[in-house]
Amino acid sequence: MSAFIFALGLTLMHFLWQGLLLGCATAIALTLLRNSRAEYRYLVACSALLACLCWPAVELYQRLNGHADGAAMSGGVLRLAAQSIVGSQPFDLRDSMRDIVGLWALCAIVLSLRMILGLLWIDRAARQCDCDHRQDQLRWEASLSRLAVRFGVDRDVRLRIVDTIASPITAGWWRPVVLLPAALVAGMPPDLLEALLAHEMAHIKRHDYLINLLQNVIETLLFYHPAVWWISNRIRTERELMADDLAARQLGEPRRLALALSELERLQFSTHHLAQAANGGNLMDRIQRLCRPAPQALNWKAALPMLGLALACMSIYAEAVAADKVAVKKVHAVADFDSCPKPAWPEGAIQRNETGTVTLAFLIGADGKLKQSKLKKSSGHPDLDEAARTGIRKCSFKPGTSAGKPVESWMQMQYVWTLE
Repeated sequence: MSAFIFALGLTLMHFLWQGLLLGCATAIALTLLRNSRAEYRYLVACSALLACLCWPAVELYQRLNGHADGAAMSGGVLRLAAQSIVGSQPFDLRDSMRDIVGLWALCAIVLSLRMILGLLWIDRAARQCDCDHRQDQLRWEASLSRLAVRFGVDRDVRLRIVDTIASPITAGWWRPVVLLPAALVAGMPPDLLEALLAHEMAHIKRHDYLINLLQNVIETLLFYHPAVWWISNRIRTERELMADDLAARQLGEPRRLALALSELERLQFSTHHLAQAANGGNLMDRIQRLCRPAPQALNWKAALPMLGLALACMSIYAEAVAADKVAVKKVHAVADFDSCPKPAWPEGAIQRNETGTVTLAFLIGADGKLKQSKLKKSSGHPDLDEAARTGIRKCSFKPGTSAGKPVESWMQMQYVWTLE
């Protein structure tokens, strides 16, 4: 198994508890900010989703560059976890690491292809021109241009009327495009449809279509964790609330936008995962918020599962730390005394009948070579101290290890000088 596959597999598995921790922290923060502005909750959710990407990315980088004993340490954790599950059977999860990474890669590829196909569909819809709706398209393009001026959007915004969708969609990569359902053009009053376009213009003003693409990338890479999908859904919900607020301020008529959303609610539609449309979140909650905003009370019953998840997360983290400490065994460097010549007794010391015990400390490198020495306890006679230091330097050493890897470590040795 390659080092990259093993490091990637460890990173994916460790994100199980990391994502749970981030999800619990996000839930607590959003609960505390439930009556604050949507911008604050949006910032918290976006920061949490970005942390879901950065935390495992940093850990993967550290494992690949050997900045930590991640591979050996986590390998011990995997073995301990496997033994706790299957008892005393010699099962090592590292044997399944290649299968875990392979399954993750296969699912990520499928989701990536789905995202690419969605982008191609949007690009095709943006390029094609339906002659049957030519007059309507020119009319609403002019309306969209006027809204762009009111919102202070100076980039070119395209508009296309499409038969295959049921709600407005704002999408794109560099140049945003608004896809307008033909059913809305034909059946919705113009003033209400303009309110929906104002909502889409609010997304363009905030570059939400680009943030939404980044969300899809993170969802593709970390698709296996429910916390990622929950946080991403909260981002979309808060994003819609912010777009509602911005559109209502520019229109000066929150009620008109609320009526437009109520008309939209009567339609049957499906949400396009690659687009940022006016149908995100709960439409009834958004309508009520526009017409009659009210503070949200804390639902303690809903908070109990969150508290349980937080306690579970803390327990998993504590077990992982404890397992890491058990798994990482440190062995100090030792000297090969068979290779040590007998130290020469200083002539002056013999004449003076000097004896004593010398305690020396040695720093042994990962290559087994002596790097530094110092006197820890003197025998009381400088000649004996120096003779012991000179003699022990001629020994061969075996380096210390940590988690099975040679490391630099200190060791102590004593030499007893006695006269017989």
